[in-house]
Amino acid sequence: MRNLREAALLLIQALAIVCASAFFASEVLAQQAAAPSEARKDIVLKGDAKCTRCHDENDDYPVLAIGKTKHGTIKDERTPSCVSCHGESDSHINKPANATERPKPDRTFTKGSLTPIQARNDACMSCHKKDSTRSHWEGSTHQARDVACTSCHQIHTQQDRVRTKLTQPEVCYTCHKDQRTQVNRPSRHPIPEGKVVCSDCHNPHGSVGPKLVKRDTVNDTCYTCHMEKRGPFVHNHEPVQEDCTICHNPHGTVTENMLKTRAPFLCHECHTPHGPNTPQLLGRQVTPIGVTTTGKNAINITQGRGCLNCHTAVHGSNNPSVTNPTPQFRLR
Repeated sequence: MRNLREAALLLIQALAIVCASAFFASEVLAQQAAAPSEARKDIVLKGDAKCTRCHDENDDYPVLAIGKTKHGTIKDERTPSCVSCHGESDSHINKPANATERPKPDRTFTKGSLTPIQARNDACMSCHKKDSTRSHWEGSTHQARDVACTSCHQIHTQQDRVRTKLTQPEVCYTCHKDQRTQVNRPSRHPIPEGKVVCSDCHNPHGSVGPKLVKRDTVNDTCYTCHMEKRGPFVHNHEPVQEDCTICHNPHGTVTENMLKTRAPFLCHECHTPHGPNTPQLLGRQVTPIGVTTTGKNAINITQGRGCLNCHTAVHGSNNPSVTNPTPQFRLR
């Protein structure tokens, strides 16, 4: 009997210890779950512990890869945190008891996000509006057409496709499909080779120039590379001074020098074709203008069917000829 009593007492003591240990462990886990995020250790960004306790390297979406981008530079005071972009998202972190699914963060940036595009862009512009290259975002074409920043940019990845020369055009082609076709024509800028990209000429975040060009005008944008066409010349070609795209298509054409149409047809859009008679070359009247005549040479052809055979300085000429021809000839 005595041994049985001792065994029973030992069994009761063991059960008490087990119950106390289980209760203590549950209390510790509850306290850790209820502990503020500041008590946990940040992994990538300042204050990211509240997110990284669930979002780790095993996620389908590599959120921790943001540490390899400029947004993950902790030493930079401008570096945002998770809540800077996604909001506090308390209901997402602490799932409500009556919720069947965990609510989304306050702001999401995926393609099917329910967050309004303006709210998504505001999260980006809250930091980037201080950048001079984005000072004209409000009212720009992309902003007016509800293009989200994340439609072009990838944040949680080391290689943002739009910031790499070889892949940037493909991002633009998702909307600008006509330009994809033009760039694959024989006469073009070396865009597929990665030597020239869309952002060399355009500022997608807005500009004061037409078609989002980086300079105030199309010509000033072209002159950043084609300085020899700037002038001033003694005899200027008016279309050249007005807009380079009157004659050229910078994205590519089937005609050499990216001309929209080959000469003489391009020139004849503005200039009346003339024949080989000397009086007409000097601007004299060959035949009187009447009901059935135009005053032009009856032959009405261009010499060699190539205006550039004689008029080589089509962008403007300082007229070195001693005969001093009239300005419209622009002979070299």
